[in-house]
Amino acid sequence: MMGKFLAFLILAAAVIGGGAMYYLQVYGYYDEIAASGPADVQVVIAASGQSVPLPHSDFQAIDSDSSPIRYRACFTTDLTAAELAQTYQPYTGAVPLLAPKWFDCFDAREIGAALEDGRALALMGTPDIRYGIDRIIAVLPDGRGFVWHQINRCGEVVFDGQPAPDDCPPPPAN
Repeated sequence: MMGKFLAFLILAAAVIGGGAMYYLQVYGYYDEIAASGPADVQVVIAASGQSVPLPHSDFQAIDSDSSPIRYRACFTTDLTAAELAQTYQPYTGAVPLLAPKWFDCFDAREIGAALEDGRALALMGTPDIRYGIDRIIAVLPDGRGFVWHQINRCGEVVFDGQPAPDDCPPPPAN
């Protein structure tokens, strides 16, 4: 009888712990970010290297303090792919990261497929928004835009415990 009780207790603890972990990963650590204006979506001008606001509407975003790469945002823009491509700095190697299912405006698989087949345009949003992390923007032909954080080349090396390459800024002390 005591063995059955202990088995039930262990099983209950596992189910409760698993449920809590799931909730924290999918819901608990994310905060919705309220739209604050034109500066919500920044993009780098190719000619000058300066970040400027990208004209947009319908901004939605989530972020988490638990990781610098959990930022996701969605927006719409009236700019065409041709206008974006001739004005702003392209970003090669953009790979959108999955978002929680409840943040349904951001579909990383759709964005990734559109980037791979050339339907979407990836742009540099804000380089080194935090050390080793770039903010990337992708825009689909229908004007839907997406933003996420991606580890850049310098971050990959430093976060792996190696010294920063000579052409990278020095990593922060902590």
